[in-house]
Amino acid sequence: QLQLVLSGGGSVQAGGSLNLSCVVSGRHFSSFAMRWSRRAPGKENEERETAAAINWSGTETWYADSVKGRFTISRDNAKDTVYLEMSSLKPEDTAVYYCGVGAAGNLYTSYEEWGQGTQVTVSS
Repeated sequence: QLQLVLSGGGSVQAGGSLNLSCVVSGRHFSSFAMRWSRRAPGKENEERETAAAINWSGTETWYADSVKGRFTISRDNAKDTVYLEMSSLKPEDTAVYYCGVGAAGNLYTSYEEWGQGTQVTVSS
């Protein structure tokens, strides 16, 4: 059974940094792309926004324009873990962040998220 354990998140002032991590079990982690998605407050009825994605080997990444240059996604296949380093945070980064597992190893696959996510709050 797929299980994702998220850690990190919290509250920070604008300009600050936070790191998220997601440990995956129940699937052969190194075979699948991973992504971090987010849902901002008041947008519960909208699709989650993909913030960043990484292919199975970590050699390819993708970032939303809104986070490019500020967020870094990485993975450690030996630890079944994907990371999101967030810096120069802005109030508009406030959201619940989710870890998603791809259906395949390439970036442009579909993803599924499990669990409740982790809250990131950036105050101005």
